[in-house]
Amino acid sequence: MDPDLDLDADLVTLTRALIDVPSVSGAERALADGVERALRACDHLEVLRDGDAVVARTTLGRAERVVVAGHLDTVPVAANLPSRLLGEGPDAEIWGRGAVDMKGGVAVQLALAASLTAPTRDVTWVFYDQEEVEAVRNGLGRLVRTHPAWVMGDVAVLCEPTAAGIEGGCNGTLRADVVVRGKAAHSGRSWLGVNAIHGAAPVLARLADYAPRAADVDGLVYREGLNAVGIRGGIAGNVIPDECVVSVNFRFAPDRSIAQAQAHVLEVFDGFEVVLTDAAAGARPGLDHPAVADFVAAAAARTGRPPTAKEGWTDVARFGELGIPAVNFGPGDPTLAHADDERCPVHHLATCYDGLWAWLTS
Repeated sequence: MDPDLDLDADLVTLTRALIDVPSVSGAERALADGVERALRACDHLEVLRDGDAVVARTTLGRAERVVVAGHLDTVPVAANLPSRLLGEGPDAEIWGRGAVDMKGGVAVQLALAASLTAPTRDVTWVFYDQEEVEAVRNGLGRLVRTHPAWVMGDVAVLCEPTAAGIEGGCNGTLRADVVVRGKAAHSGRSWLGVNAIHGAAPVLARLADYAPRAADVDGLVYREGLNAVGIRGGIAGNVIPDECVVSVNFRFAPDRSIAQAQAHVLEVFDGFEVVLTDAAAGARPGLDHPAVADFVAAAAARTGRPPTAKEGWTDVARFGELGIPAVNFGPGDPTLAHADDERCPVHHLATCYDGLWAWLTS
């Protein structure tokens, strides 16, 4: 049965109602149906649906369009439903699966979508599915591929958890396998072979000696990192291994393209066989864009903190691919995302609501 979501309820009640509808990745249908039904009751919104992604937008003919996005899905439940309210007042915390990642942010979106009937910028509200699983299933990625016009705008805000601070853009990520070849032999006659695992020592030495770059991009400092994340080799306890593979992950600042990041990794491991396995571009924060600057001014007045760089990768990169500057701004401590004791402070909800309201009505 579709949940009845009261978009006029206070943020605590709405957040708890969203949490209490399980929506593990791939099973968001009930929540998406409830979100769609609640938004269709808002006469000022045009509502669109693709699979379990729901898009609602104003069409007021404003000079700028803002996209505000968040995902409906969560990681699997771990005895953390139904929701609970811990403590009292603004320091109280909402406990339960998705409180941080990211039903608190979705609650802020829904409350604003219902109450902002005449924003000074046109707004597209995006609620998408399957963010917590492999990228090919990501609902926002699907919308970008199949309905790009639905998610186009001048600037985007992703309501992923940032502890109610502004985090601009995101780093890119690249994965590669550094392959070392050897020659197999019986370990009792090891001099007849070439040990590929031993041959990986220079690869590990280069990683240990690597000095990561810190890059200033649009006024925010992004820290890069190149690290081994896995190593494999050997087939038996009495065989000299003829292959060793060191898997590396390069987190690169958004002033590098994927091609530039690939070239850098190949340069670091010059002389070795390198197989590039996966890459996703970062996103510039675009703080010099007038609409982003206006948002930072409006939101920072509520947060009391200047914007910082998003060191990880988020779906703001999908907006970056469309040439749309994007920032992250949402309730909840991101270090508690996916934790069994996931919980979001009530005052984070109010800060994010007030910051977006101030910007979209200024």
